[in-house]
Amino acid sequence: MFWDQNLIQLFLKGGFAMWPLLLCSIVAVAIMVERFYYFWRLRFRYREFSQELKELLSKRKMKEALALCRKHPNPVPRIAEHYLKNLDSDALRDEILKREGSFALEKVEMRLRGLAAITHIAPLLGLFGTVTGLVSAFHQIEVLGGQVQAGDLAAGIWEALITTVFGLFIAIPAMAAFHGFESEADRIARRMQFIISELDEFFGKQSSGNFKLSNAQTTQEEMKAVN
Repeated sequence: MFWDQNLIQLFLKGGFAMWPLLLCSIVAVAIMVERFYYFWRLRFRYREFSQELKELLSKRKMKEALALCRKHPNPVPRIAEHYLKNLDSDALRDEILKREGSFALEKVEMRLRGLAAITHIAPLLGLFGTVTGLVSAFHQIEVLGGQVQAGDLAAGIWEALITTVFGLFIAIPAMAAFHGFESEADRIARRMQFIISELDEFFGKQSSGNFKLSNAQTTQEEMKAVN
């Protein structure tokens, strides 16, 4: 119960703007649940993996090293696998690492832009509801010739305030989730660079390993610019 009202009553008092807000909330929750499960599946211990991989390589156990890389769904071991498969071709290896790294990060970044968009849209929809609620209240004043009681304006004020509350209620957790997922994606990108650097050092080779979270970083910059 909120303000002696249940959620359905509050929803109905919010007017038309509550319907797109409801849609935003459903999409936001779906994205957050899907991304949380996705990143949960990718969890692994980087230091243990790196140490075990280098131990196998130092013993010239290439098959076991490749099997270790395939064991994890995380993009970091997969990049290590592509590195080892193309160990003897420096130029080709570098291009393959760039391609596979970009493809892996595309999956990591998936739907983050949609979540970021909701953090912008939800407060704007709340503001839209606020404006329509105030318009409704002033229209009521005009209809009654200025002779109004507080109860005559209640419906418009309810609409104005409830939509603002719901817009912020949706945007705040969506923004927190976006930054959390973006941070995890950035960590994966850095570890992909780390493993390439470590393998370069181990084999005495050189790769660019230049993977960037272009979409997530751009989205974060856009959010800072708007805020």
